[in-house]
Amino acid sequence: MSKMKIRVVLADDHPALLSGIKHELSAVPTLEITGTAGDSGELIKVLNSAPCDVLITDYAMPGGEYGDGLTLLAFLRRTYPALKIVVFTTIENPAITREMSKRGVHSVLSKAHDTSHLISAIHAVYAGATYFLSTSRSLKDAIPDSSPGRNERTQTLSMRETEVIRLFVSGMSVNEIADRLHRTKQTISAQKTRAMRKLGIERDADLFHFAYEAGLGVATDGSQSEI
Repeated sequence: MSKMKIRVVLADDHPALLSGIKHELSAVPTLEITGTAGDSGELIKVLNSAPCDVLITDYAMPGGEYGDGLTLLAFLRRTYPALKIVVFTTIENPAITREMSKRGVHSVLSKAHDTSHLISAIHAVYAGATYFLSTSRSLKDAIPDSSPGRNERTQTLSMRETEVIRLFVSGMSVNEIADRLHRTKQTISAQKTRAMRKLGIERDADLFHFAYEAGLGVATDGSQSEI
């Protein structure tokens, strides 16, 4: 009798990346890919129809009916309490990593990591451990940064300020963000203003450019940036 395999579902809105990860993990004899999804709506359908021990999901997948980011992670934890969750992202913000951990995420990995780390993370969380590498100094040093001081600037933001900026540059208005995060319009506007002040940015156009370069959002034409 063959050994039981770890059943894995993959979710990412980049088709090429999704295909590449599936190809890499399918070659691991202890893993079985039971489903893939491109947004949160597809993900929930897969989780309701296919067995899953470990979910590997991107943090930012705009457009799905269940949202993305912390909203989606909180929903997943409430709905599938036994599910092991690995977040695979380029977001490098310690505050967000801490919030993901509080919501029951078992592992956070950067997309700059080698696939071997992802394989290790799957086995670790399946065994009941945690695997957090996304904010390690060695990783930060390994990521090219064309804008000096950019990482330091983004890390001055709180978790909520980073989330507001990410949603704003993804194309959502202040009112829409307020509805999404269940806050008042005045609160969201103040958080956006405070974040821009911390970043030394005065114009929305410059904010879009900075967020795109820092991996915090999506391009203005609606296509996904490197998140």
